[in-house]
Amino acid sequence: MTTDHSPSLYNRKAHFEYHVLDSFEVGLALAGTEVKSIRAGKANLQDAFARIERGEVWLYHMHISPYDQGNRYNVDPVRQRKMLMHRKEIDKLEIKLREKGFTLVPLKLYFTRGKVKIQLAIAKGKTMGDKRDTLRKKEADRDVERALRNHQKGRF
Repeated sequence: MTTDHSPSLYNRKAHFEYHVLDSFEVGLALAGTEVKSIRAGKANLQDAFARIERGEVWLYHMHISPYDQGNRYNVDPVRQRKMLMHRKEIDKLEIKLREKGFTLVPLKLYFTRGKVKIQLAIAKGKTMGDKRDTLRKKEADRDVERALRNHQKGRF
């Protein structure tokens, strides 16, 4: 089994904005120049989301910068892209997404054996209170880490 050493791209905002309930690894139908741009790390998942339309899963608002040497073969950087999943998986997602408040959010973009994959999650939006709690917890963890570091260095 060969592994690629290409960079993984994370949607850092997703865990702050949503409660992630379940995730799937899905393929992505791309043009050749898009794959080369992703290998170069020129993709952005920040505002991306997915929808199920007519029995297919589509990814919206993922920005892939045009490939420098792509000239006329480059495609629209923010076009909608088809995600590759089995029918049974899509049906399960559709059932789950019928419940109020659930959405599909891409978490991570990476390569597996030369193929571009996306970690797609079923998520539910956080409230402002949840977001504040997340920030408080991060800050408390940082304070504990700082205190432990200072204690180990002998600074009390």
